[in-house]
Amino acid sequence: MTQTQDTPHQGPGFLDEVKDAVTVRAAVLVIGVLALQLAFITSYIGAFHKPTPHEIPLAVAAPSAQVADQAVRRLSELPGDPLDPRAVADQATAVRQIENRDVDGALIVDPRGSVDRLLVASASGASLSQALAAVVGRAEAAQQRRLTIVDVVPDAPGDARGLSSFYLVVGWCVGGYLCAAILAISAGARPANTARALIRLGVLLLYSLVAGLLGAVIAGPVLDALPGSVLALGGLGALLVFTVGAITLALQGLAGVVGIGLAILLVVVLGNPSAGGAYPYPLLPPFWRAIGPALPPGAGTFAARSIAYFRGNGAGGPMLVLAAWAVGGALITLLCGMLRLRGTGARGRAESPGGTGAPGGTGSAGAPGGARTEPTG
Repeated sequence: MTQTQDTPHQGPGFLDEVKDAVTVRAAVLVIGVLALQLAFITSYIGAFHKPTPHEIPLAVAAPSAQVADQAVRRLSELPGDPLDPRAVADQATAVRQIENRDVDGALIVDPRGSVDRLLVASASGASLSQALAAVVGRAEAAQQRRLTIVDVVPDAPGDARGLSSFYLVVGWCVGGYLCAAILAISAGARPANTARALIRLGVLLLYSLVAGLLGAVIAGPVLDALPGSVLALGGLGALLVFTVGAITLALQGLAGVVGIGLAILLVVVLGNPSAGGAYPYPLLPPFWRAIGPALPPGAGTFAARSIAYFRGNGAGGPMLVLAAWAVGGALITLLCGMLRLRGTGARGRAESPGGTGAPGGTGSAGAPGGARTEPTG
């Protein structure tokens, strides 16, 4: 009797395990994450590493038009164009323009003495009022004149450096894209049909109303960080959360799970550093200064400061920007649902030998006898 010796079974090698564990799709997604991370670093450092004043709107008032025009000419000729001066009739007009957010400060010239006054609004951002004081102070010193700083719209005691509006907006934005991302993870990145798209938008709307109001309550009555109308801030928050969520749903409908990364790129990587939070627009480099007002974080931050400190003045334009993003995101989400449903129906008819609902054939989802099953996602 002969005995055969079994050879030990050789398991897969390490390289085989790597190939099995790391798919091509996973590798592409990891590379995409690396690109997103590097873009984050580039955007934030690029926006904040060297704040430089550029064309800060400044009203100039003096007892006579001739003195005011001379001051405007002198300030407009400063190297690097740090100021955008314009003459106004008097101090009352200058204060009104600051409160309307038409200008960021005002120089009140007193030709009878050697001391002029600079009116600032630290509620627009402490870094902006400090930069304005530094630029105008150097210009005054060159003329052997002194400067007195008057804060006509100060920030609240609980709003250090006027940053609470920005952080509130960041929190609202995070809630918007996380809510949309969770809806995608739980039921498929792309909505299966128009009804599913409507359901997602409806859930997002309810979430936005709650998140907007609660955020305003926390920033206002609870922490006493922001003054102004809680209901107005809550309405802004609801619009902002829905806007960011609708953008995320739209990008998911177009690109699947990758759309979440695209939303982060738009809102976090590009939107947050250009929002005018830590450094308002006149202190940002040209690229970030140009895109900031058109993106949700920038529009939200400007509107939040307007509501909190300026009686809503200047908030109309940013609110229209948010509304445009919200409508566009919702329409694209619905369109993606409609196109996916149409594509699914076409595939079902092509695969069915007897046609949709034909006796004895298969339905659009492959159910026997023409029965239709609800798509998932």
